[in-house]
Amino acid sequence: MLVSDENVVEQIMLKNEESMAFVLDRYGGLLNAVIRKYLHANQQDIEECLADVLVSIWFHIHSFDQERNEFKQWIAAIAKYRAIDYVRKTEREKKSVSSLKMNEGIGSGQQPGGFDADSILSRLSTEERAIFEKYYLEGVPTKEIANQFHAKESWVHNKLSRGRRKLKNILLNNEV
Repeated sequence: MLVSDENVVEQIMLKNEESMAFVLDRYGGLLNAVIRKYLHANQQDIEECLADVLVSIWFHIHSFDQERNEFKQWIAAIAKYRAIDYVRKTEREKKSVSSLKMNEGIGSGQQPGGFDADSILSRLSTEERAIFEKYYLEGVPTKEIANQFHAKESWVHNKLSRGRRKLKNILLNNEV
């Protein structure tokens, strides 16, 4: 069935997947703008948050009340609160990484979990380590890091992704 402004809510309730494509086409700009207002982050984080918003719309359409709001307002509110949740989650993750860095200087540098963060980070190349510290410990945006290294932002994302993969393998294989 053809999805339109008049029947989009009904089509989502009927779990018509075309309705989500319609929502993205019709309201994608609005959702993106709302998310960007709260997530001053990289494109990957914004896209991940947008995907969460679409999933929320899909699974919580039954809570939409057209007597209280227009559909457009309702999805904008979902985007706002998902973005705020995403910021909180990111801040928690940064704090936990920062606490690792702070604990590193205590005593012999040995972490409570039995590993030395400095020795783990030393397994990264000098460039990767610098990028990791700027992004995760200092909270510098990827765009700024890219400017400092005279590179594209996608290059910084690739370095972060590869570095996380390396660190994960080191920790999983107990190579500390």
